[in-house]
Amino acid sequence: MKKGLSLLEALIILAVASLMIFAASTPLLTSSPKYRLKKAAGEIYARLNYARYRAIFDGQAVRVSFSSTSYTIEKYDSPLKKWTPVASGAPEGVRIEANNSPIFHPVGTVSNLATIVVSNSWGKYKLTLAISGRIRMVML
Repeated sequence: MKKGLSLLEALIILAVASLMIFAASTPLLTSSPKYRLKKAAGEIYARLNYARYRAIFDGQAVRVSFSSTSYTIEKYDSPLKKWTPVASGAPEGVRIEANNSPIFHPVGTVSNLATIVVSNSWGKYKLTLAISGRIRMVML
């Protein structure tokens, strides 16, 4: 009585399983930019809200500066009269374009109104800041 699989049978099963995994992963790899874009736009949206609430709770102005691949959150140090970094981030696989560096004030408002566009090969998200501090995110 024979028990188990022969080496040839095991290799055939392994090859079939590998082909099935490869076929299933291809759509996931092509949709990866979509999820990176959503994650990056959500991260920047959350960090803008964080900056606004930090300004309200700490009673200090907080600025968010952008480069093409990253952002930096800075608070204003009154005695030193300069901006000091609080947090930063670099979302992976996206490009960031901002027309301004918004400054959130202790009353929750914002000056230096900004439009931020987060993009990659899949598409674009646009984040806009109103003077009241409201942040709106729209897919383009």
